[in-house]
Amino acid sequence: MSYLDNIRTFVRVYELGSMSAAGRDLRISPAVTSSRISQLEEHLSVRLFQRTTRSLTPTEQGRAFYGGAASILDAVENAEAQVVNITDNPKGSLYVAAPLGVGRRLIAPLVPGFLAEYPQVSVRLRLSDRKVDLTTEGLDLAFFLGQPEDSTLRIRKIADVTRILCASPEYVAARGMPQRGEDLVKGAHECLNLRFPGATEFRWRLGTPDGVKPFRVTGRFESDDGDVLTDWALSGNGIAMKPVFEVAEHVNAGRLVVVAPASPPEPIQMACLFTHRRRQDPKTRLFMEYVIERITDNVRSSLLLDAQLPR
Repeated sequence: MSYLDNIRTFVRVYELGSMSAAGRDLRISPAVTSSRISQLEEHLSVRLFQRTTRSLTPTEQGRAFYGGAASILDAVENAEAQVVNITDNPKGSLYVAAPLGVGRRLIAPLVPGFLAEYPQVSVRLRLSDRKVDLTTEGLDLAFFLGQPEDSTLRIRKIADVTRILCASPEYVAARGMPQRGEDLVKGAHECLNLRFPGATEFRWRLGTPDGVKPFRVTGRFESDDGDVLTDWALSGNGIAMKPVFEVAEHVNAGRLVVVAPASPPEPIQMACLFTHRRRQDPKTRLFMEYVIERITDNVRSSLLLDAQLPR
């Protein structure tokens, strides 16, 4: 067994806090993961982790060893990048996460082209509107909408995405056309809300003559899947706040209309998130650049309604 493989395994166990999570990330079995850690501990004549049936905690020696071990891996990756033509020959599996709407409409259509250009890479695309954790889930790259909570990660901004409040013509005919944010909080309208675990209330940040303000909206419909909200809006069940690229085809076709035009939602940031070490991986860097180059113009394009929205 390679000593470098043992170090690599140790670093992933330390970062993920779990033998099983590190094994999944490295595509090795739990038995192999445990064996590599044991070999490294035997070589160093120290315990790197305190193990119980429920937890795994780095020892003082393990914490001390991590910094040097991570530096070794960074040095190896940098050295390999100097001698390998990384633009022509990236290899291995790439684990990518994205929200459902972003993933389905913007990321997934680009994957076949990327794999055709780089045939020795495979892409594992994980789509979910829940918040993901790059470290614990073994992800290389995560696209997202909003602001990241983990300040230790690297962020690459793509664009500020226009959002709209929209509903079906049938809903507007039945419930009336709200003109501004104040009309949404009087109980006269059903707001369709995207809820994640731990969320306690909904506040839509909408434009007003005095600037952007939060409006506490309520509604009987909520889901953690943004496409479900779109379906509910199309069926006449309420008002949804959506990135314009997710509903452009429905607005163009008249299946949805813009409501509360005097209070447009605050734009939302689209960006990608990665760790410092993942950014050095050739396939991660290449996929990120490939995707960003192709979706930036689409997100900003007037074809996605931006030039047609009420001002």
